Amino acid sequence: MSQSVGRVPQRRNARSNRARILATARQELGRNPDITLEELARASGVVRRTLFGHFPGRAALLEALAEEAAEALHTAVAVEAPVAEPADRALAHFTLSMWPVGDRYRMLLALARRDLGVERVDEILKPARVRVTGIVEQGQRDGVFHPHLPPAVLSAGLEAMTVALLEEVNTGAFEDDGTRVAVATLIAAGVPEERALTVVDDAAATAAAEHVADD
Repeated sequence: MSQSVGRVPQRRNARSNRARILATARQELGRNPDITLEELARASGVVRRTLFGHFPGRAALLEALAEEAAEALHTAVAVEAPVAEPADRALAHFTLSMWPVGDRYRMLLALARRDLGVERVDEILKPARVRVTGIVEQGQRDGVFHPHLPPAVLSAGLEAMTVALLEEVNTGAFEDDGTRVAVATLIAAGVPEERALTVVDDAAATAAAEHVADD
């Protein structure tokens, strides 16, 4: 019995150490993509053996971060949009909800080509791409978005713009809570600037009120 009880704190400590390492990795890899695992262990406040016990190499650590990002994105995408919500508001709401996830895991973009591979990053982003393509298709049918590009192509362009802005956050050249990105996204989709500003302000206020209610 005592041996079983003794394992519980160890498992809790292991989970706590793993979470701390991943949280530190998100922060430190954004600052320095070339950080070594030894340096990361010190920054996490754990010994080298502890870090390697959870992640035997750089690839294992990055894959854990990728899985964490994919799960967070899937959870955000799974939130149902209000029924009959206009497409411009739906796109604003979705962009605002996605930005914190993208901001949290933006360091993966710097590692995409060298470590994770573009295909892995595309796989992570696919659920969001599918949702945005559906919103764009609806908006084009309703005359809210310009029909100058096919929905999937316009969706890919909006995604590329968002990724580029996240990369600018990585460099320190840009900072946002998601509102400016949402406005830029609507304008790129064909919404007039004044309308885009109004829609995003309304969506942001609604999201803030929902967050307060959830707390």
